[in-house]
Amino acid sequence: MPDATASDPAASDEVSVRVFGGPTTLIEYGGLRLLTDPTFDGPGDYPIGPGRVLTKTAPSPVGPADVGPVDAVLLSHDQHPDNLDTSGRAMLADVPLVLTTGSGAGRLGGTARGLTPWKTVELPRPDGGTVTVTATPAQHGPEGCEPVTGEVIGFLLTGAGLPTVHVSGDNASLDVVREIAARVGPVDTAVLFAGAARTALFDGALLTVDGARAAEAAELLGARRVVPAHCDSWAHFTESRDDLVAAFTAAGLADRLQLG
Repeated sequence: MPDATASDPAASDEVSVRVFGGPTTLIEYGGLRLLTDPTFDGPGDYPIGPGRVLTKTAPSPVGPADVGPVDAVLLSHDQHPDNLDTSGRAMLADVPLVLTTGSGAGRLGGTARGLTPWKTVELPRPDGGTVTVTATPAQHGPEGCEPVTGEVIGFLLTGAGLPTVHVSGDNASLDVVREIAARVGPVDTAVLFAGAARTALFDGALLTVDGARAAEAAELLGARRVVPAHCDSWAHFTESRDDLVAAFTAAGLADRLQLG
């Protein structure tokens, strides 16, 4: 994977990342507008199985119409309402391409395309050339969680003359981060889904990284810039953005954070 721009202080200026609450971010990269895990529904309880709900505590600052045209959605997984809600599902009908897990693509249909870890898709750039989207592994809980939590992926964005961007998806495993770091080298920007998500599953074990693990992930990836997402708006996120800032400060990495 190309990494020539990963340590260039100007590289991140070529990538705009806006966080809209929860895991929803808009990444402008190589002339393309890429939306992660669209969630725009209002606060309330959202069922995830018999007798179980996830509770959204705050509204999104924007709605689907406010986002504007999107070239592709990078959907880490479709099976949980804090990563794809009713409004987000409706939005997918107007998106030219949805990249997600293989099982998710089967459930969603339409323009959804399934990827397994390390598979790639080339997206044409409006000014010529391509952006390569590579699926990366993610583990949404402790070892062996997949039969319960389901498939999840992250994404790596690369392109000629562009910095490298990693979107973690819902991941709790530093071993997974080590695998990614070993294969792709340093990244310029890491969009890390954090928040220390916990539910009754697995005796309350982490379902996404907490602040301390996010800081370690940033170091492992050699990330020059870290944009935290997935750390607000849901009751099962047990750490806030302030907790994440405190963890990065304790690790001596606060200067890497971009909050917004």
